[in-house]
Amino acid sequence: MAAVETVKTIPWWKEPTKDQWLAWVAAWLGWTLDAFDFTIFLLIMLPIAQEFGVPLTAVTIVFTLTLWMRLLGATAAGWFADRMGRKTPLMISIGWYSVCNFIAGFSPTFVFLLVFRTLLGIGMGAEWPAGAALAMETWPARSRGFMGAVMQGSWGIGFLMSSAIYGLFYNYIGWRGLLMIGIAPALLIIWIRLYVKEPPVWVENQRQQKLQGREVRTPLFSIFKPELLGNTLTTCLMMASAFVIYYANYALFATHLQLDLKLSPALVALPIALANTCFFLSSLFWGWLGERIGRRWAILIPAALGVPTAFLYLMTDDYTLIVIGFALQGMFACGGMHVQYPAYLSERFPTEVRATAVAFCFHQGAIWGGLISPLLILYATTYHISLSGPILVTTVVGLAIFLVAVFLSPETRGKVLVADLTVA
Repeated sequence: MAAVETVKTIPWWKEPTKDQWLAWVAAWLGWTLDAFDFTIFLLIMLPIAQEFGVPLTAVTIVFTLTLWMRLLGATAAGWFADRMGRKTPLMISIGWYSVCNFIAGFSPTFVFLLVFRTLLGIGMGAEWPAGAALAMETWPARSRGFMGAVMQGSWGIGFLMSSAIYGLFYNYIGWRGLLMIGIAPALLIIWIRLYVKEPPVWVENQRQQKLQGREVRTPLFSIFKPELLGNTLTTCLMMASAFVIYYANYALFATHLQLDLKLSPALVALPIALANTCFFLSSLFWGWLGERIGRRWAILIPAALGVPTAFLYLMTDDYTLIVIGFALQGMFACGGMHVQYPAYLSERFPTEVRATAVAFCFHQGAIWGGLISPLLILYATTYHISLSGPILVTTVVGLAIFLVAVFLSPETRGKVLVADLTVA
């Protein structure tokens, strides 16, 4: 009791040890740079289509395949992380997506680009489950939700970096140069190898599995056992709708501004940069709120606010309203509602299957998110209409499904992650 009171009297940021901070920073950097390497492609789909002389729909299929391969990379990394440790798959994933992006910058043909951007999806998908498990298992329970939100919100920093570099340098280095810059994250591997340790809760869980002869060799099948099935299905529904919402908006917003409104790179970059700035800054607030009113309400509130906000920037061609509306959406449906995932998903599953569970449930959503972009592009081009209408309808319907899924899900605020075997 005295130890608990002592912890409560010190500031939350002084509670974590050096090793805990190092683990969190590793996961944070991996996710932020992952965002940079992935989102740069969202800004250059139209010029790629023009250079290779292919339909824009064909380029969105590259994006779709990248997202689909995330599920493969995530599931493999989740199994590896549950069986062998969180650290190694994190390093492999960062090296993988960095090299693939760099090679894609040299693409002599569209097919070559398609192959390496598709392969990039494996590394991209592998990063999140390994990084989330590493950071959330290591971090103290008192501020886990807040720091998980800051980590997830840092996707906005990665997107902000890519939009800023696009706006400033695209006219000088072109889309190839933007992809080649993606090799930079590979340097992070050295730092992780030298300074980051495995979470003690995972180490103890592995010891118990071996000691009791109850090793979990197929964690993916374990999350569909009766005791976890309902939790797994509601998590999958939540993440499927979340991916559809995000990629209907963020994946196609730049294309909408380029194709429908004929805006310059600088004018395209501004609302995206502001939205991602709001995404990151609002993650501090939503993370704080999640520690006080619970994970579910801190997800439900920004998701609900995303519905009226979508009308603000998708029902107008006034540039000022577009900038303001999309920036606000960075705090809601395109940002704020997503920031609880590292803590919330990690707290919903036991240690022996945690990385696999969050990998599969999170990234199966990429299948649905990947489908939505080419379908909306195809619909808009076939009927010769603006992309804004299909994006708006998809966003509103997706948010309705998302709200139901979260409402049916459990609350996990304050949960202590333990090494005890649950489904082994």
